[in-house]
Amino acid sequence: MLRPPTYRITVTGGNGQLGKELARISTLHPRLQFTFLSKEEFPLEDFKKIESWLHHHETDLFIHCAAYTAVDKAESEKEKVFLVNAEAPGLIAELLSKKKARLIYISTDYVFDGTSSVPLTELANTNPINLYGASKLEGERLVLKNNPASQVIRTSWLYSAFGHNFVKTMMRLMKEKESVSVVQDQKGSPTYAGDLAETLLQMIESDHFIPGIFHYSNEGETNWFEFALEIKKRTGSLCEVFPVPSTGYPTPARRPAYSLMDKSKIKKEYGIYIPDWQTSLVICIDQLKKQGV
Repeated sequence: MLRPPTYRITVTGGNGQLGKELARISTLHPRLQFTFLSKEEFPLEDFKKIESWLHHHETDLFIHCAAYTAVDKAESEKEKVFLVNAEAPGLIAELLSKKKARLIYISTDYVFDGTSSVPLTELANTNPINLYGASKLEGERLVLKNNPASQVIRTSWLYSAFGHNFVKTMMRLMKEKESVSVVQDQKGSPTYAGDLAETLLQMIESDHFIPGIFHYSNEGETNWFEFALEIKKRTGSLCEVFPVPSTGYPTPARRPAYSLMDKSKIKKEYGIYIPDWQTSLVICIDQLKKQGV
C-alpha cells in the first residue's frame, strides 16, 4: 500500500470523460491528492507552459488523459495531431523522468489495423490506418522511451455520462428521429470510463507499478450496430436501428474493422475484475436518466 504522506496525482483532460470519472471517485481515496488540469491550464500545444507547470508543481504520478481525439479532423491536421498526441507526451515523459515521477499515458485500440480475427495482446503488431492512431502510437513510443517509469493503457470505444460519446449521441438521436443507421462491420468492445477510472485507482492503490503496455476495455465483443440496439433496449426507445456497412458511411479517417483487445495481462498483474459491456452500459444509462438526458 501507499505510504503517507498523501500520494500526489496530476490528471490532464480534467474536463474529459475519463478525467471527470476520476474526479467523481477521487473522494473515495483520501490518501490520494488529486490535481485536475483543463486544457487552458495545461495546453498541450504550448511547450513553454508545459515546462513551466511541471517546474513549479510537484507530482508523484501524472495521468495523461488529454489528447487530440477528433479522428476525422486529424486527417487534415497532421502536424497538430502529432504535436498534441506524440511530441507533448514525449516532453512530459522526459520532464517527469528528471523528477523521478511516474506517468500513465492513455492510448487507443486505433494503433491496430483491424486485420486480426483474435483478441489483440499488448505484443500484437501495431499498424495504424489513420493519423489519429499513428499519432497515439508515436506518443506511446516517446513516453516509454523518455520515462522508464511509464505505463501505457490502451482502451477502446470510451463512453461516460460526461462529455461527447456514442451512447449520449445515440440516446439523443433516438429521441429526435424515427430511425438511425449504424455501422455493423467494425468489431470491438466498449469501455465505460467509470470502470477504467476505478481500475486506474486500484492499480495505483496497489503500489505495484509495472511499467509497459496494458489493455483495458469492458468484457465481451460487439459492433456499433449491436451497441446501438442495446442502447435502444435499455432506454425503451421506439426508434428503428438499421445496420449499414462502413462503405455506406464514408469518413475521412478509416477505422479498424476488428480491434478487440485481450485483457489477460492487466487482470493477471493487478487482479482486476472487468465487467461485461452490457452491465456497465446499464449503469451509465441510469446515471444519464438521473441527469434528465
